[in-house]
Amino acid sequence: MQTALPETRKIAYSTAIMFGFGVGELLIILVIVLIIFGPGRVPDLGEGLGRGIRNFRKAMKSPDAIDVTPGQETEEERKEGKP
Repeated sequence: MQTALPETRKIAYSTAIMFGFGVGELLIILVIVLIIFGPGRVPDLGEGLGRGIRNFRKAMKSPDAIDVTPGQETEEERKEGKP
């Protein structure tokens, strides 16, 4: 008599799912995160992580801008005669 355990093990410990983590490893990580932060803060953590990744991608795509225009003199610098 054969059980479904070998197929379940094959799916749970597959390394080709995401970043080398299988379903079993991802479930363990999810349980640890739920224990540490609680179910109320997990959506906030996901939102913050997503916002950070979005801002990082936006910063990587935008061209580097260096401002080389001369600054405007303040009233005090004009009175003192500083360039």
